[in-house]
Amino acid sequence: MRDAVPIDTVVSEYLQLRNAGGGNLKGLCPFHDEKSPSFQVSPSKGLFHCFGCQEGGDTITFVMKVDHLSFSEVVERLAAQAGITLRYEEGGYNPAHQRGERIRLVEAHKIAAEWYAEQLASSAEADTGRIFLAERGFDQAAAVHFGVGYSPQGWDHLTRFLRGKGFTDKELLLSGLSQEGRRGPIDRFRGRLMWPIRDIGGDVVGFGARKLYEADNGPKYLNTPETALYKKSHVLYGIDLAKKDIAKSSRAVVVEGYTDVMACHLAGVTTAIATCGTAFGGDHIKILRRLLMDNGSARVIFTFDGDAAGQKAALRAFEDDQKFAAETYIAIAPDGMDPCELRLAKGDDAVTDLVQPRTPLFEFALRQIVVRYDLDTPAGRAAALDEAAPIVARIKNSGAQHEVAVQLAGMLGILDTQFVVKRVAQLARWARDRGGRGPNPPARGSRQQPYEAAAAPRTSGPALTLRNPVYATERELLKLALQRPELVSPAFDAYGVDEFTAAPYAAVRQAIMDAGGAEHGIQDSPEYLARVRDAAPDDQVRAMVTELAVEAILRRTVDENYAGEQLVTVRRRAVERRVRDVQSQLTRLGAGGDPAHLAAVQNELWVLQQYDQALRGHGAAAL
Repeated sequence: MRDAVPIDTVVSEYLQLRNAGGGNLKGLCPFHDEKSPSFQVSPSKGLFHCFGCQEGGDTITFVMKVDHLSFSEVVERLAAQAGITLRYEEGGYNPAHQRGERIRLVEAHKIAAEWYAEQLASSAEADTGRIFLAERGFDQAAAVHFGVGYSPQGWDHLTRFLRGKGFTDKELLLSGLSQEGRRGPIDRFRGRLMWPIRDIGGDVVGFGARKLYEADNGPKYLNTPETALYKKSHVLYGIDLAKKDIAKSSRAVVVEGYTDVMACHLAGVTTAIATCGTAFGGDHIKILRRLLMDNGSARVIFTFDGDAAGQKAALRAFEDDQKFAAETYIAIAPDGMDPCELRLAKGDDAVTDLVQPRTPLFEFALRQIVVRYDLDTPAGRAAALDEAAPIVARIKNSGAQHEVAVQLAGMLGILDTQFVVKRVAQLARWARDRGGRGPNPPARGSRQQPYEAAAAPRTSGPALTLRNPVYATERELLKLALQRPELVSPAFDAYGVDEFTAAPYAAVRQAIMDAGGAEHGIQDSPEYLARVRDAAPDDQVRAMVTELAVEAILRRTVDENYAGEQLVTVRRRAVERRVRDVQSQLTRLGAGGDPAHLAAVQNELWVLQQYDQALRGHGAAAL
């Protein structure tokens, strides 16, 4: 199963991968925040490893960690992707009870989405929904492309349909598709236009439902409640359709609603996404950053309505602006129209033109602050500076911070530009002194908070200083034994565990030995690596095996000569250590020791010295 779906195919559903050399791929780690990619994938070995947070493993491990699934749930998902039929032992296959909970909930949502779409396409009652879409410029083909559906007005149409498909009342309630009524579960969504919300992997995890009838006393938009599948702060509508183009173009357009996403995509802006009933926040940024790869040319464009609520949303987005390495911009359509309205009024080209980055988000945020003050008075300018300067101080890049401070002085009409620059720099310095917790200065008379350094990333095993040439060579030899066993076999398998001086490396050598030796990796590398990982005594050693199996070998040309150099260097150092031990033993025996014992030790020293000389003269041929 581990090899049924290639690991790079699976990982690419969650983040952008780029060539890392040596047949490996790299990207931003989905398990911790980072600015530069330290997450590596080895397609040939079916393994991943993050050199930042030390997470690592195979395809199954990745999906278990990224989607918080059990082992059996991951196996079921990958089997479905690969078209493999699983056989369940001990009682046979009973899908209602033996499949993982998440898999069942995803299946319920998939069937519900298909049923809603069928209702919109064929039900007479759904004419209201079809008219709603048509009035906004969306035909049946558009509805099919985005999976839009319709939920009938009755109490339990979907609930009864899903029961007929074998789903229990408990599953329907857990999924959020049904809710408790007076006489049992009833449909949560009734008489509404339905948008399926998919996660980045393409699974339907929830719905957004738009009110269509005046008699409906509910909110205009009703979303799936928080469930095991659906966390509104962790999903972006349209991400399944937009992710490839976001990664390809290093650009994302954030809009406010489902119809805005539809309008953008149909107008050719295929990088458009939207939040689902919540403000754009830190968890949404994490999703985008992994796709954008935070390169210098990345762009994120926010489109907000021009009204007060839209301006407020833009300012909220700016609160998280510094979590992006990408440049952030804002786009507001003329007359305050959203992309859907703009497409209707002025066509596709107007939508395309709207999202061309023009106004940086920081500039918009500052203007929204400045406009509230009377800049004709010294007091008004001072008050505006007091509110705006802390925002500029949040900009982490010192060069950009200085440039924006100069712009702020111009906005405020303060002729002494350096005064504003120094004020911003002072606030930024206070923020750094407070451990990055904001630019507010310390209260008068109080002691400043000491600098709080960021916690060091978790490492597996003891710290290894690779500046130490002994550790560096041992690491390189183990990488060769795991990645290119044909170059070091059979000599490597004769090396003792004690020839590796770093405890983690000795543990990896033992795991290779327990797995049958490096020679077994020549024929079937993935199976060999799986055996070595299984032979590891604990998670730390297993993580080290994965790390060494994925990390690039230092030499660009990896051949028998290079492998021989590593073998000889590690062996010579082991011989040198033994020589020192024997010489120490001779010193302790002294002249009064047992003659036979003394002769044996002297003979051992002579043999070791001859062996070291042979290694120096003949290299790997002397092993």
